[in-house]
Amino acid sequence: MFRLHGGRVLAVDMTGDAVRAKNGAMVAYDGQMTFKKLSGGGEGIRGMVSRRITGEQMTVMEVKGHGTCWFADRAAEITLVGLQGDKLYVESSNLLATDGGLRTGTSFTGLRGASQGNGLFTTTVEGHGQAAITSDGPAVVLRVSPQYPLSVDPGAYVAHQGNLRQSFQSGVTFRTFTGEGGGEAFQIRFEGDGLVYVQPSERNTIAGDV
Repeated sequence: MFRLHGGRVLAVDMTGDAVRAKNGAMVAYDGQMTFKKLSGGGEGIRGMVSRRITGEQMTVMEVKGHGTCWFADRAAEITLVGLQGDKLYVESSNLLATDGGLRTGTSFTGLRGASQGNGLFTTTVEGHGQAAITSDGPAVVLRVSPQYPLSVDPGAYVAHQGNLRQSFQSGVTFRTFTGEGGGEAFQIRFEGDGLVYVQPSERNTIAGDV
């Protein structure tokens, strides 16, 4: 159903089924399609209220029909993530599209969300199907194992999945060593067994500074 064109355009082939995508991300389509704007990330009233409380913003549209839709987001690189009943945690700004059958929600993330101005929550996607996430440059997928925990700069973090625990190490970030950091800085530390997706460019936030 999901296929990539050159890494920056997502093609979705539909035969009467639906896909949810970031509002405004569709660049072309053929066939017969219907479009519907969804509130609260497609979760109805409950999701809309939850997102207002948490501050995690995600405007979504549902596309349904027969044909092919093409999606892109400011020429960002796209990575496909297959879910087999597990859960993906992803920054809302990095979520491009999901299978219509996947469920979205919010999850408490603590300090990292507050530092980026996205509230204290991040977006979750779970079920069976595919999700498309974006990154500034080709995403790097890093394996975390019990023997090898991983520390990530908050500005480079995109998403993670698997049985992972997050914690926050204050007092230092990678930018501290280059003299670009200021204030109290921190890293995200992942422990357990899973995958972490990072981008080779820091988003324009105060990510490392609290």
